[in-house]
Amino acid sequence: MDEFLKANQKLWNEWTGEHEKSPFYDVEGFKAGRERLHSIELEEVGDVNGKSMLHLQCHFGLDTLAWARHGAIVTGVDLSTESIALAQSLSKELEIPVRFVCSDVLALPDTLQGQFEIVFSSYGILHWLRDLKRWAEVIAHFLKPGGFFYIVEDHPFMRMFSSDPEKGLKVDNPYFFSPEPYRAETEGSYATGFVGEKRTYYMWDHSLGEVIDSLIEAGLVIEFLHEFPVHLRAKFPGMIEGEDGYWRLTGDHSVIPLLFSLKARKPG
Repeated sequence: MDEFLKANQKLWNEWTGEHEKSPFYDVEGFKAGRERLHSIELEEVGDVNGKSMLHLQCHFGLDTLAWARHGAIVTGVDLSTESIALAQSLSKELEIPVRFVCSDVLALPDTLQGQFEIVFSSYGILHWLRDLKRWAEVIAHFLKPGGFFYIVEDHPFMRMFSSDPEKGLKVDNPYFFSPEPYRAETEGSYATGFVGEKRTYYMWDHSLGEVIDSLIEAGLVIEFLHEFPVHLRAKFPGMIEGEDGYWRLTGDHSVIPLLFSLKARKPG
């Protein structure tokens, strides 16, 4: 494991305990039966009852367990040893049968055997991946012929913007990034309102074209690409939460895409 993955594994190991206790994840609510999944993925993935699913970058497994509640036969994968340990504990406590595997996604074929009808990934995962070509190859490797990959994720275009409290949104970042990782720091995390210990980590940003091209090169057939002007949380100041639970920008900024979803099938 290289220095970048070690730093990121350490980050997610430390975040796991904080996230378990955070209102953002609401673990107690999930234990009581609250739905973790959102209308976008529920509608677009469709009925999973009895189907095998591989969930990549599952963190501590709440969404993985949620798919199992919907009847899927699920395997969850994450780089963080602490996340996987917590996921296994929750699976046992809640008596929801899910297999959890600790692995770097790009090295997963060395750890996991078998194929799945669905490979799933969601929300804030792509910029932790250093090699999308390899990522797509891993997805294709684990899909059964006729099976599909589904992702719902932050729209890369959104990352071009930063927010100035006085001037509002402004274009502040490039859309096309170097393949080299960039070093970032944060206090706390997205789940703690960015309050807490300062930590260093590494990220790789990718364009939408890179995502699509990687999947096509791996032999998958794109079935749809959808873009949404909504997000799960207030990514920028001034966003408003709707009755549907999604957050939106207002005024002239309401046309900026904040999420995208994509479905790609393995021929067979």
